[in-house]
Amino acid sequence: MSAAAPPGHALEVLQVFTRLGLTSFGGPVAHLGYFRTEFVERRRWLDEAAYAELVALCQFLPGPASSQVGMAIGLGRAGWLGAAAAWVGFTLPSALALILFALGVAQWQGLAQSGAVHGLKLAAVAIVAQAVWGMARTLCPDLPRAALAAVCAALVLLVPGTVGQVTAIVIGAVVGRWALQEVRASAANDKPQPPSPVGRATGAMLLGLFVLLLLALPLVAAASGSMLMQAVAAFYQAGALVFGGGHVVLPLLQAGVVPPGWVGADVFLAGYGAAQAVPGPLFSFAAYLGAVMPAPLGGFGGGMLLLGVIFLPAFLLVAGVLPFWDVVRRRVGARSAMAGVNAAVVGVLAGALAGPVSAGAVNSPGDWVLVAVALGLLLSRRVPTLVVLASVAVISQFVAT
Repeated sequence: MSAAAPPGHALEVLQVFTRLGLTSFGGPVAHLGYFRTEFVERRRWLDEAAYAELVALCQFLPGPASSQVGMAIGLGRAGWLGAAAAWVGFTLPSALALILFALGVAQWQGLAQSGAVHGLKLAAVAIVAQAVWGMARTLCPDLPRAALAAVCAALVLLVPGTVGQVTAIVIGAVVGRWALQEVRASAANDKPQPPSPVGRATGAMLLGLFVLLLLALPLVAAASGSMLMQAVAAFYQAGALVFGGGHVVLPLLQAGVVPPGWVGADVFLAGYGAAQAVPGPLFSFAAYLGAVMPAPLGGFGGGMLLLGVIFLPAFLLVAGVLPFWDVVRRRVGARSAMAGVNAAVVGVLAGALAGPVSAGAVNSPGDWVLVAVALGLLLSRRVPTLVVLASVAVISQFVAT
C-alpha cells in the first residue's frame, strides 16, 4: 500500500471515517467511490494505482470489501489504532442507528422509501461515476488498457456478482503480465511502494487465527450447547465465508437466526428494511440482529458483540494478507500484472455503475437529471461533496412530496 502523505494519527483517521460513516450511502461500490474521493483526490494518502491495487486485493478476499479497504487505509496511515479507528468510524454510526431501531427508540417507518434517502442513493451514483472517470484517466491512459477495462465492464454486466468481478480481475492480471508489452517494459522503472506496516510473522499469525476460529468455534458451540456460542460461531462463519458484500451475507444470517427461533421472520425483514436507510456497511445489520435476539444476547451489548464478531474475520484476513501481498507486488512481473489489474478494476466499477448501482437507484428521467447535475458539480471541484449530497437529498425529498 502506498501513502503519499506522511503517517498520521488514529484520531485523524477516526474523524475522517466517522464523517464517511455518516454520509456514505449506496452500498460497497459507492463506498469505494467515496474513499477514492477522500483519500486519493482530497487527502492524497494513497496514489491512484495503490488504491486500485488495494481494491483488487480486497475483492479477492471474503468479507465486506469496502470495509476491508477502509481498514487497510487506516492501518497504513496510523498502524493498528488507525485500522481500529477506520472500522469504528465507518461502522459505528449505522450500527448505533440500527440498535436504536431494534430497541424501538427510533420510529423509521417508511424512511427507506423516503425521497431524501432516494436522493442520497442518486448522489452515490454520481460519486461512483466520478470515481470511474478519475481512475480511468490515470489507470487506462492508452488504448490497450482502455480496451481491457471495457471488456471487464462487459463481463461484469454479463456475469453479475462476485464471480464476474473476480474473473475480470484475474483476466486483467493475465493480460497485464503477458500482453501489455509497453507496461511490462516500464514496470521495472516503477518506484517501489513503502512496505506494509504489518510484518510477515504477524501476518502469518493473524491468518492462522482466522483459520483456527473458523474451525474451532462451531466445535465449541456444539460441545457447549450454548446459544451465545452458537450465535458467535454462526456470525463468524458468515463474515468469513461470504464473497460479494452485505447483500450476499443476508441469506446466511437469515439461516442462522430465523430457523432456530432467535429472530422472527417479520422482525428480520423489518431490520433489513431499516438497514437500507442508513449509510455505511450493510454488515452492520449484525448489530440489529444482536440487539433483538434473546438473552444472553439482546440490547446494546448483544448488538455490539455480534457486530464485532462478524467483522473480525475481515480484519484478520486483510491485515494478515497485506505483508505477503507487499512482497509479491514489488516484483517486476507482479507490478506489470497489476497494471492490467488496475485497468480491470476500472472496468469492474464501470460495470457495477451501469448495472446494479444505477438500477437500484435511478427510476425515472428526473433521476437521471439529478445524477447528471450532481456529477457535473463533483467534476467541477467547486462544490464540496457534502453540499452535493445534501442538495440532491433535499431536491429529491421536495419532488417526492
